[in-house]
Amino acid sequence: MCCLVLLALLAGCRPAPQPLPPAPTPTLEAVQPIRLPDDDAPHNLLTEWWYYTGHLDAGSGRRYGFELVTFQVLRGQSPPYYVAHYAITDHQRHSFHFDQRARAQDRPAPGPGFDLDVDGWTMRGAGGSDHLAAAMEGYAIDLATQASKPPALHNVDGYLALGAAGGSYYYSRTRLDVAGVVEDHGERWPVRGLAWFDHQWGNFLVGIGGGWDWYSVQLDDDSELTLSVVRDEQGEVRLRYGTYVDPKGGTTHLAAGDFQAEATGAWLSPHSGARYPMGWRLRTTRPELSLTLSPVLEDQELSLGSGTTYWEGEVTVAGFTADGPIAGQGYVELTGYAR
Repeated sequence: MCCLVLLALLAGCRPAPQPLPPAPTPTLEAVQPIRLPDDDAPHNLLTEWWYYTGHLDAGSGRRYGFELVTFQVLRGQSPPYYVAHYAITDHQRHSFHFDQRARAQDRPAPGPGFDLDVDGWTMRGAGGSDHLAAAMEGYAIDLATQASKPPALHNVDGYLALGAAGGSYYYSRTRLDVAGVVEDHGERWPVRGLAWFDHQWGNFLVGIGGGWDWYSVQLDDDSELTLSVVRDEQGEVRLRYGTYVDPKGGTTHLAAGDFQAEATGAWLSPHSGARYPMGWRLRTTRPELSLTLSPVLEDQELSLGSGTTYWEGEVTVAGFTADGPIAGQGYVELTGYAR
């Protein structure tokens, strides 16, 4: 996920907590080195999330994409407020399903790792050895993950300075082996696959009027790529960065001039009326990659309440490296298009 999170989450979720204190002006503190797995655990800072996307194969052509994310918001002495989003892309039915849960609750016990529960949707783990469980009408997941690579720190050292918005620590585990069960309308299917994990936290807030495009790609040569393009309220690009992870786990920071990301088409949502870019070409110079991302379904929009609408979709990937053709899979997140 990108370097910002939607404050509109608070407005769009029900039941609402007691009124939270006003958001303070973010204070920039001395940047500390990320220490893992210690920093998998919750932090006593304004904004934080643990975020998974993944691709699950049940055999016989039955496949699913999934998103599961938990947000933590801290304001003064108020209890933490948690928001969880859960979504399934069902290849068999060519359909997309989503739900959310939210609650104020006591702060989790100190680590190691994290142990999060938002009304029965759970995330527990440390070091990439994690367990996820969530259920909504028609679909439930019960999954175990195991990281096969070291964590990737973004922006070289894992910290993004965001100016007046504050600052964010950010790392990913870009290749998690997954095994478990998907329950699909009462039928239980053993599944295996790959997932991606993002963790961000810090004293930072959100420019509500802006948005971002975020891309995550897992390629068949065991490499990964993530790119972020962040816009301000006027739609001007204010931040561009990315990370390439080679097959052995080494990382390369990509600055603004090291990549291009352009849409190949558009989709008009019948739900929100938002017009989203749809289909993308990504090009990088370090290493040389030319990739085309195609949505598994165009309609992968989550519309979760007032101010909380975004597109989070599973994609297939095809293209070329300097050595020849390549394929893969990924996820794209688009925010700021639904006004």
